[in-house]
Amino acid sequence: MSRLIPLHLVPALIAAAVPAVIPAALAGSEITVEAKPFTIEQTFGATALPTEPQLIRLDAKEWVAFDLAHITAHGTKVKAGDVLFRFEDEEFAKKLHDAREAAKAKGLAIAQAELEFKSLEETTPIKLETLRRAALHAKEELDYFTETRRSADEEGAAQRLLRSQQVLANQREELSQLTKMYEADDLTEETEEIILERQRAAVAAAEFALRMEILNNERTLKVLIPREAEKLADTERTAAHDLAKAEEELPRALEIKRGELAAAKTAAAREKTALANLEADEALLEIKAPADGWFYHGVIEDGRWTVGEIAKTMVAGGRLPVKRPVATFIPASSALGLIAFLDEQAARSLSAGLSGTAILAGREDLDIPVTLASLASVPGPDNKYRADLKATWPKGFSAAPGTTVEVRTVSYHQEKAVSLPTKALSFGADGWTVEIKLADGKTEHRPVKRGRVSGDATEILSGVEPGQVVLVP
Repeated sequence: MSRLIPLHLVPALIAAAVPAVIPAALAGSEITVEAKPFTIEQTFGATALPTEPQLIRLDAKEWVAFDLAHITAHGTKVKAGDVLFRFEDEEFAKKLHDAREAAKAKGLAIAQAELEFKSLEETTPIKLETLRRAALHAKEELDYFTETRRSADEEGAAQRLLRSQQVLANQREELSQLTKMYEADDLTEETEEIILERQRAAVAAAEFALRMEILNNERTLKVLIPREAEKLADTERTAAHDLAKAEEELPRALEIKRGELAAAKTAAAREKTALANLEADEALLEIKAPADGWFYHGVIEDGRWTVGEIAKTMVAGGRLPVKRPVATFIPASSALGLIAFLDEQAARSLSAGLSGTAILAGREDLDIPVTLASLASVPGPDNKYRADLKATWPKGFSAAPGTTVEVRTVSYHQEKAVSLPTKALSFGADGWTVEIKLADGKTEHRPVKRGRVSGDATEILSGVEPGQVVLVP
């Protein structure tokens, strides 16, 4: 079980651990068991990283062509308001202008479409009512003609013919009477001759009128009346057809117009949203430091600082990806902690709260106490266990984010413990045993209970005692 070791004892324990844990013994030699300090030391690398890094990502909603015009150098210490990124804006300005003009035109088109739809909505019932009246009137005209007017027209034609016949008969009769009356005189006077001539003309006119009326009567009965019947029937059928067609087409045309207007409004709303997104993206064309701090290329996330392929684009003219972290801003107020990723053996031997020392290459003179603040209980995808350590940095010393250190800590210590070279132990049917030299010079195998292992030495919890001699193969 891990024990908390006072910080001032860690260097002494580390120094004493190596000679105390492994008794000097040559192959095939004998060693005398002693009770000495037994220590397990863990040494691993860690990286100084901020506890509150701020990832910089281009969360653009519409624009994707973020081509760098300027980028602050990696690791630069910046002031609040300093420009970290500046992107080319010429193409963006063109697209924004076009989007605004398109939105304006779309707004006018929508207004016109709404006006047309309103007009169509108002006139459709009127058109249908007009066609219904036309169809009704056509049917009424046809019915009246069929039931009443046709026979009346035929009768009227017959009456006109009859009147013409009567007029001719009357004119002939009057001529006949005048002729008889004037023939009774021996001498026909000039006046009488004029009267007779007039009457003859009247008879001729009546005869002509009768002939014309006969022709008219025949045409009326055989042509005009049947033709009007056909015309009225055609009109009635056409009006009914037009009404049926309109009753199906006009409401459909109104619904099509309604759908087109709705679709246009939806498209306009989307374009309006796209324009709003583009206008919002304009703020991303220049990214400034939100406070005093450091600017790092790449991403500090999940305890790791990575740059990867994105380093190739972090130059003037490079195009940065959107919707993914590309850089990190580290506020000056953010404390630096140490983060390590341990293998399973090291992780199993450590526990939260354990103290140790961090050693900085090149500045081994610095005393950097550390405490294991947390240790992951499960490994990550790389089968490593994340360990977060709190460091007490020396006054006047400022560690840069990304600085690597070597952490040394004592995870186990027994002041008086029995330990043997691991190769002195053998495993068989009876478990772990060691070969003991007896007083008479003979040997025997004694079962032992193992404790912890440190390097080439194994702690023995029971089975042998100080003073006994153990054979080492």
